[in-house]
Amino acid sequence: QVQLVESGGGLVQAGGSLRLSCAASGSLFSINNMGWYRPAPGKERELVAVLSRGGGSTYYANSVKGRFTISMDNAKNTLYLQMNSLKPEDTAMYYCVSGSSTYHRGPYDYWGQGTQVTVSS
Repeated sequence: QVQLVESGGGLVQAGGSLRLSCAASGSLFSINNMGWYRPAPGKERELVAVLSRGGGSTYYANSVKGRFTISMDNAKNTLYLQMNSLKPEDTAMYYCVSGSSTYHRGPYDYWGQGTQVTVSS
């Protein structure tokens, strides 16, 4: 079992920045990918960013490329999402995910409870 606890969400003005954190604990040896999801209009959800723990490769949704950066502090078992140049359309609940699949789209076995990001115009 893996537990994921997100933090760092909040209210920010358009153009501002936030850094989300996801503290992971439990049986992390089986985890290959960690990432972030958010609900998307007209879709079930949008895969925002993924980090491969083994090779360090990353994936970003087109909507966030160049603005968001995913990273991990292995010593702290904490995943980060640095979000810059935020737009009102980035407003969403952001969920941290992790899983044993090496495919960036998962499936993901573990989900956090989410942290709310609200961007005002």
